[in-house]
Amino acid sequence: MQNGLESHIPNFYQLTPAERREIIIDRYALTVAEQALLNNAGGLQLEQAEQMIENMVGLYRLPLGLATNFIINGRELLVPMVIEEPSVVAGASLAAKLARAGGGFIAAIDAPVMLGQIQVVDTPDPWTARVDLLAHRAELLALADEVDPILQQLGGGARDLQAYILETAAGPMLIAQLHYDVRDAMGANAVNTACERLAPRIAELTGGQVYLRILSNLADRRLARARVRIPESALAFGDFSGADVARGIELAGAFAAADPYRAATHNKGIMNGVDAVVLATGNDWRAIEAGAHAYAAREGQYTSLSTWRRDGTGQLAGTLELPLALGTIGGATRVHPTAQLALKILGVQRAAELAAIVVSVGLAQNLAALRALATEGIQRGHMRLHARARQQVSD
Repeated sequence: MQNGLESHIPNFYQLTPAERREIIIDRYALTVAEQALLNNAGGLQLEQAEQMIENMVGLYRLPLGLATNFIINGRELLVPMVIEEPSVVAGASLAAKLARAGGGFIAAIDAPVMLGQIQVVDTPDPWTARVDLLAHRAELLALADEVDPILQQLGGGARDLQAYILETAAGPMLIAQLHYDVRDAMGANAVNTACERLAPRIAELTGGQVYLRILSNLADRRLARARVRIPESALAFGDFSGADVARGIELAGAFAAADPYRAATHNKGIMNGVDAVVLATGNDWRAIEAGAHAYAAREGQYTSLSTWRRDGTGQLAGTLELPLALGTIGGATRVHPTAQLALKILGVQRAAELAAIVVSVGLAQNLAALRALATEGIQRGHMRLHARARQQVSD
C-alpha cells in the first residue's frame, strides 16, 4: 500500500464516514477535487453523463465502501467497492483478515487477449473456404494491426487467426476468430473495429457473405487466477473449531462443483465481490458476468468457479479462475472521476494489476459466504454477517 501502511485498520467500522474519509485523504494525498468526490460534492456531472448514455435525465448513486485487510501478491491494499447489498464489504474484509494468516492472496493473470468473431455464411464450400482463409492468416493479421498502430507500438495487436465450421439450425457457418491483445483496455472497441476491417477481405477470400463481426465476452484467453491458503486454526470462532469450519467449507465447495442449482448461488456470491470492484473502477460488469457464467458452463454443465479443499497439512486451500476483461484506460474508467479515484486508491495503472485485485476479492467474498453457510447458516451467517464481521475485522 502507498506510504507503506497496512490495510488492517483497527475499528475502521466504528469511525464516522467523515473520520474514514480523513484517513483516506491523508493516506492517498487526495486533491481538493478528489476530496469533493468522497464528500458527495463532486462525482459524475450531468454534462459528463450526457456523453455516456442516451436519453439521460439524471444520476443514480450507490454507496462506495472500502474493504480492509487485503494482502494481494505481497501488497497491502484497501479495496474500493460499489454495491447496495449489506454484508458484502464486511464479508470481504473479514475473509481478507483470515487470509492474512496464510500470507494473503496470490494472483496470476494471462495476457490481455480478447477474441473477435466474424460469421461467414453462404460459402460454396465452407471446408475449402476455411483452408483458403487460414492460408492468408499473415495477411489478415497484418490488416488487423493497421487498425491501431499505437496499440501495436505498446506491445498489443493481432496475435492469431483461427477458423472453424459451426453446424447450426440455419446450416453450416464458417467462423473466423481473431485473437487480439488489447493491453490495458477492456478491448471491445479495438476488437470490434479490427473485425470490421477484416470482414470485406474475408468475404472475398471465402466467397461467402459476412454477417456478425464482434468480440466475444467469453474471454477465456484472458483468465485471472487467485489462490489462498489459510491455517485451519485461524478459521475457528465461537463454538466452531477450525477443523470443523474447514470441513464445512470443503463440503460446500464440493456441493457447488457437482450441482448447478447450488453453483448458481455459489458463483453469485463470488460475483458480489467481483462486480463491486469492477463497478467502482468504471468497468463493464455485465461483460464480466456474462464471461464468468459462460466459463462456468464451458464443459457442458454449469459448475463452481472456485475450489476449496483441506490440503492435509492443517490448511484450507482455495482457488478461483475466471475470465476478466478489465481496463484501466478508456470507457467509463476514463470519464468517471470516482472511477479514477478508485484506481488511485488501489495504486494500479495496468489492467493486469486490477484483474489480480478483482479475482482475489472474488475469492475472499466466496470464503466469507461459505464460512457463514457452513457454520451458522444463512440467517445468522449471512443476514447478520455485516454486524458481526465489523467487530471481528477490528479485533
